[in-house]
Amino acid sequence: MILPCQDLLQWRERMRILFVHQSFPGQYRHVIRALASQANHQLVGLGIEALQEPIPEGVRYGRYPLTRGTAQDVHPWAAETETKVIRAEACAKAAHQLHQEGFIPDLICAHPGWGEALFLRDVWPEAPLLSYQEFYYNARGFDYDFDPELQGPLEWQACANLRMKNANPLLMLESSSWNVTPTAFQRSSFPAHFHSRISVIHDGVDTRLAAPDATSAPLQLDDGTELRRGDPLITFVNRRIEPYRGCLTFIRAIPLIQRACPEARIIVVGGHEGVSYGKAPPTGTWRDLALAQIRGQYDASRVHFTGNLPYGTFLKLLQRSACHVYLTYPFVLSWSLLEAMSIGLPVVGSATPPVQEVIRDGHNGLLVDFFSSQQLAEAVAEMLTKPDHAAALGAAARQTVLTNYSLERCVPRHLQLMQLVADRVLQASP
Repeated sequence: MILPCQDLLQWRERMRILFVHQSFPGQYRHVIRALASQANHQLVGLGIEALQEPIPEGVRYGRYPLTRGTAQDVHPWAAETETKVIRAEACAKAAHQLHQEGFIPDLICAHPGWGEALFLRDVWPEAPLLSYQEFYYNARGFDYDFDPELQGPLEWQACANLRMKNANPLLMLESSSWNVTPTAFQRSSFPAHFHSRISVIHDGVDTRLAAPDATSAPLQLDDGTELRRGDPLITFVNRRIEPYRGCLTFIRAIPLIQRACPEARIIVVGGHEGVSYGKAPPTGTWRDLALAQIRGQYDASRVHFTGNLPYGTFLKLLQRSACHVYLTYPFVLSWSLLEAMSIGLPVVGSATPPVQEVIRDGHNGLLVDFFSSQQLAEAVAEMLTKPDHAAALGAAARQTVLTNYSLERCVPRHLQLMQLVADRVLQASP
């Protein structure tokens, strides 16, 4: 979906914009499409990975290689900092090559999470830098001390290691002209004196693509199971099945859900090897550890683990679902929650930030204690046994996304922010 940007504050006729993201275009995909539709801007991307999706014609993308790895004898608390410096050096070399070719950006938009943007202001000292900030690490009050079962008492060494992880975010906050983050909760993770220079704008959801489909045909899983709209189908999605996204609570709830709704079919989407966030399991995978805890207590024939799905298949699955479950530590909000809500899917979410920023209990979804498998099972059963109530919650969920998180709402706000930073109307750095 391409959004025009004619209605913005007066954009220059031709702007040179550099986008930096290790997995380009990443969160910039919708903004880049809107700008490319004007066909008069010079848009350049830098990243490490090969393109995983098409980019608009005329957008130039360059990859930069890493020529070394982290030293074997570096202090373990400094290893992540060294990794980010290595990436930053590689990105800066590619940026310097662009500079030598005569490319001087009017604006740099960078995701600094992996270190790439650290030295861009040293290549182009005068170029305004708008950083996409996702999260600032806190030892207490957020994700790091949230789960007493798995995290336990905090030792000073663990807190010291976490403090070192903030070296890159702090350097980027100081060097950035301005910052943007998707949710108010994510902004709240940063030190308070930086809040005034961080705008809250979500990336946006394509509500035309992630939309209800009343005529959807059956979807067949790889094991031959056919899923039909109207069936008591429950979906649960993680990039990787892990505790940060509530896999233990959800899997432990499966026997309780099946007792209340024996005809329900449960579909779990996501990879099970490794973790995206938090600690690796002591042995095997988190999925297998959780399933071992309910062995013999549930009907495995009605529980399906699909692995990761292509995006189109993922949306088709949600369009056939009767109830979606989304659980998370107090951490970065997943796109999948808003996509499920955009489809009009009734959601049972955890009563944790930032879910509470999006879902109001009883209005556009149901919220439960993150750790309570019993509450989760009861809320899922309510969704499946009260279809009219569930439908009303789903309709309100879609309206929430249309009003606050659609591309039509978010992309123009991003473009306006970019213009204000490029024009130095917003400028926080010295």
